[in-house]
Amino acid sequence: MSVRLKNKIRLYTDTSLILGRIIELNPQDSHYLCNVMRLTKGAALNCFNAKDGEYECQIVTADKKHCSIRVDFRVNNSILAPDIWLLFAPLKKDKTDFVIEKTTELGVHTIVPIITQNTIAEKVRTERFSAQAKEAAEQCERTDIPIIKEAVRLKDLLCAWPQERRLFFLDETLSGKDCLELFNAYKNQPAAILVGPEGGFSSEEKELIDSLPFACGVSLGPRILRAETAACAALSIWQAVCGDWSKGE
Repeated sequence: MSVRLKNKIRLYTDTSLILGRIIELNPQDSHYLCNVMRLTKGAALNCFNAKDGEYECQIVTADKKHCSIRVDFRVNNSILAPDIWLLFAPLKKDKTDFVIEKTTELGVHTIVPIITQNTIAEKVRTERFSAQAKEAAEQCERTDIPIIKEAVRLKDLLCAWPQERRLFFLDETLSGKDCLELFNAYKNQPAAILVGPEGGFSSEEKELIDSLPFACGVSLGPRILRAETAACAALSIWQAVCGDWSKGE
């Protein structure tokens, strides 16, 4: 019989979850369960992924470097996040961490770090972003985790942009329409939200973005928001207007 936890731990795994299957966890997850959370043989936890949903599992072997679990029964179907992308220029470390964590909680589907002329971050560690998104998804009860793309230069990204995906861009110097109006107008299209760097877009970048037929400037109101605040505010509004969480297996 499993040892049930009042606040059960959730763990993302890309291994297929099949009833009765024994899964050997990777060293990082083994360390987290056995050394950080101090779980032992017989303890219960939930494991999930976007394909299979969420299952209660039981630890069958546990030591400091190795842990295996058995998949016992399904507790939730897979519910995929709506198809909304976030494009943002990486910020100083703590602010970037905030963006990854909070937009994961808010249900972003794909995160694309972009390099602009005014991007201040010297290094873009997408493996760190992936780890942060995984942890945030485990905490907020998502059954999927955001796709983290490799960093790309803004100009290169826009030149190869899929024309069917509407691009909403935020910048306090641009005369965009109210975001509610535009989100409603294009609510049935794949979409992305582009947040400028702390120094704003360069004149060259603004000219390029303005020339794109699939791009729409949007306003979040009269106040100038920090980049991390703007990302969360825009995504929250988009989810309220356009998000559809009814799709699952």
